Amino acid sequence: MRILHACLSCFYIDDASYQENELVQQHIALGHEVRVLASTEMISKTGQITYVEPREYMGSDGAVVKRLPYRRGLPQKIMRKLRLHPGVYREISEFAPDVILFHGASGWELLTVAKYAKNHPNVRFFIDSHEDANNSARGFISRELLHKRYYGPLLRRAAKTENPILCISLESMDFIHETYGIARDQLEFFPLGGRPLPDADYTRTRTAWRTKLGVADNQIMFLQSGKFDRLKRLLPSLKAFTATPDSAFRLFISGIIAKDENEAEIQTLIQSDSRIKFLGWNNPEAMVGLLAATDVYLQPGSQSVTMQNSICQRCAVIIDNVKSHQPFVDGNGFLTQGGTDLDQIMGKISAQKHAIAAMQKRSHEIALELLDYSKMALRVI
Repeated sequence: MRILHACLSCFYIDDASYQENELVQQHIALGHEVRVLASTEMISKTGQITYVEPREYMGSDGAVVKRLPYRRGLPQKIMRKLRLHPGVYREISEFAPDVILFHGASGWELLTVAKYAKNHPNVRFFIDSHEDANNSARGFISRELLHKRYYGPLLRRAAKTENPILCISLESMDFIHETYGIARDQLEFFPLGGRPLPDADYTRTRTAWRTKLGVADNQIMFLQSGKFDRLKRLLPSLKAFTATPDSAFRLFISGIIAKDENEAEIQTLIQSDSRIKFLGWNNPEAMVGLLAATDVYLQPGSQSVTMQNSICQRCAVIIDNVKSHQPFVDGNGFLTQGGTDLDQIMGKISAQKHAIAAMQKRSHEIALELLDYSKMALRVI
């Protein structure tokens, strides 16, 4: 089977572990011929949007990647918002896919792919949506002009198929319905996921990484990761942790600390408590090891795919009480009110350490049920 992943309304990053990478890898592992048709949009190591040259190459996920330029005629800054590319229909025709998964529900080339699917009725055509009110349409002009009057009509025209739009979160479902005008019965929950390790691999990885980090079996390892700006709420985590004098607690921090008004206080708190270790940035492979070693994953602030990965590696979780997180907390951790109650949650864990193992087991069950990319890859084929 030929499967085309169209990443023309979003970035596609080599050597990453985003949903696009994972699904491409899983489809290749299943023995299918996979191709990625992508824009030149990328994310730099510092988290900034950047652009690369158009080219064709064998990508790190195992599929041929063709990066298309933006069309000319208007300034590139505008074309990057309109998301128009030359030769899309020709590229699809030459590959002749059986399945097309279009990542991102906003962009002109949705119409091109929908036209191809209409002209080839045997092709299965899916659109997935990563858009929500946290990352899209945050300004008046963006919301009213770009999203409601441009992206919305394009999506409504492209989505006239029997297949639902696959939304990565409950908030994405709300956004696509309320901003783009898609009926709720056309939407399906298709969450970002991860790769649950088999029991033997998990035990081996967990033991190796806890030994490497110097974490004993009777200690409770917390982990918080990301690019730590104010929205990630690392400061409330540190305040709650340092205020909980449990000698069995260990907190590891993986990521980059933003240079903002909180940086000095964050650094002071890290240095004030020997139970805290800052690890710097870690690649996706190392993050799997860190998460397997972890007992409790902390994410009291803005959303990140690492949360789903933490559940896949059997972590109990402490995550922000927002709508998109609620499907993932069911007997496997705590929902925090913006980090304001972290000291109380830390106290509960300190008093009931024995409960963590049961929470970890429950995370594993949730991962197998909702988040396993090997199962999610089958959804579109």
